[in-house]
Amino acid sequence: MQLQEGRDKFIQAWGTLGSSWGINRTMAQIHALLLISPIALSTEEIMDALGISRGNVNMNVRSLMDWGIVHKELRPGDRKEYFHAEKDIYLTAMKIMRERRKRELEPLITIMAQLKQVEKLETPEGQALTKAVHDIDHFAHQADTVLTTMEKMTSNWFTQQFLSVIKKIKPL
Repeated sequence: MQLQEGRDKFIQAWGTLGSSWGINRTMAQIHALLLISPIALSTEEIMDALGISRGNVNMNVRSLMDWGIVHKELRPGDRKEYFHAEKDIYLTAMKIMRERRKRELEPLITIMAQLKQVEKLETPEGQALTKAVHDIDHFAHQADTVLTTMEKMTSNWFTQQFLSVIKKIKPL
């Protein structure tokens, strides 16, 4: 397989996976392109590489920036904006998990808390609702606990790495 074919296959695969994860295919393809690009790319370069419109690029790049996995770069003397993806996959995954937690898990927990206030009905429908709400609430809190633990591990890992780098620096 040649480089161009591998590059195209990676972008297509990442786009398909993105759809499975709940983000649109084009957004995932832009992320894939920026992820494998050794330099930051302009809107025009992204448009040309993926064959998509300026509006589509702008809208999806802004969303990726909102997720914190793509960053804007300005170059002195150049009016264009350039974009690059976070290359640390572990950090990218943690940012995606945080964002999905905020967008999906936290609202679910809020809704379940409200539904737990529904009067306990002794009908079969009421009992089914109560059980479903309880089970979903329990699962959502377990997922939240796992994500919180992972975030703490990550921050501790980063702290450890930072301290190890500082220790290796020789004083002047």
